[in-house]
Amino acid sequence: MTDSTTIDVPGYKTGTWVLDPSHSEVTFSVRHMMISKVRGTFGMKSATLIAPENPLDAKVEASVDVTSVDTKDDGRDNHLRSADFFDVENHPTMEFVSTGAHVKGDDFFVDGDLTIRGITKPVSFEFEFGGFGTDPWGNYKAGATAKTVVNREDFGLTWNAALETGGVLVGKDITITLDLQGALQQD
Repeated sequence: MTDSTTIDVPGYKTGTWVLDPSHSEVTFSVRHMMISKVRGTFGMKSATLIAPENPLDAKVEASVDVTSVDTKDDGRDNHLRSADFFDVENHPTMEFVSTGAHVKGDDFFVDGDLTIRGITKPVSFEFEFGGFGTDPWGNYKAGATAKTVVNREDFGLTWNAALETGGVLVGKDITITLDLQGALQQD
């Protein structure tokens, strides 16, 4: 792909695409104690893609269930749900609404507004098409991976603890990865 106002994506079809949650996942990773990474998952609530002729004009809306956070440690998960972090009682979802898309070199990006804990910031997800195909039941499916890095403090996730050896318990940069599968809605 090159910088342009239109792109060609083999297999791309126009229409409304909806998320297949049983074949989709939201993961994240963050530095822990400055020496390793903690990884976790969230459940996807919904995602819709309105796909016009030009993929660069597509519109995406997605919602993630923050209450479903799972890092394989109940104590940590409950802390992440608390007001110290996501405050799920008041902000049970993370939302994304696209504002555009662009191509830079061979890379495709979906730009938009990400809302976490009631704070909205612009982000850009690097988007990799996995491909398109028809399942055994005649449903036309698409797969993709999207990735971005955000500073958690920009979204009010500022809790931390100092370490005796220097540094902090939780890193600032969070890598968010979406592994998605969607289905084209049939008329």
